Amino acid sequence: MRAFCLFFISMLATGFTGLAQQKNTGPVIQGYGAVWDIPQQSYPTDTTKTFRVVFDVMQSPEDKTAVNPWMETAARFLNMHARGGVPPEALKVALVVHNQASTDLLDDPFYRDRFGVPNPNAPLLKELMDFGADVIFCGQSSHAREVPIEQTLPGVRLSLSAMTALIQLQDSGYRLIKF
Repeated sequence: MRAFCLFFISMLATGFTGLAQQKNTGPVIQGYGAVWDIPQQSYPTDTTKTFRVVFDVMQSPEDKTAVNPWMETAARFLNMHARGGVPPEALKVALVVHNQASTDLLDDPFYRDRFGVPNPNAPLLKELMDFGADVIFCGQSSHAREVPIEQTLPGVRLSLSAMTALIQLQDSGYRLIKF
């Protein structure tokens, strides 16, 4: 215990502020995708390049009142890089949604019919699409999960399959992030 106290006091004396730092949302997506600021990077971010990323979103939380954390990863990516100095116009994001995550694309009336609550993902997805993120829904999952494109949020696009969309996006310079 004494060693910890001495360590803590020495950190305060040298101006260490990491313990007091809080995660923040924005500046791109407000209210979602909170991140830590990393001011002293020893591997600096190249703020002159365009970042093209595709998120493979196939999972969904069991709690249907919870925001899909795999979708929120896109907000974290945008906020983190904008906070790190990358101009927002240099951030290109796509989400390819399939499998269990299919119902997370439902517009509120249809989500309520299935789960009895409003779609908690709708505000996040609207903000992402307002920013310019492409939300692409797997046509195979649309049929398998009984989620017609007409019942999804405005702006969601339908592809032949998630595999097709992932290949085409990667061929266009998008990098796959799957977590």
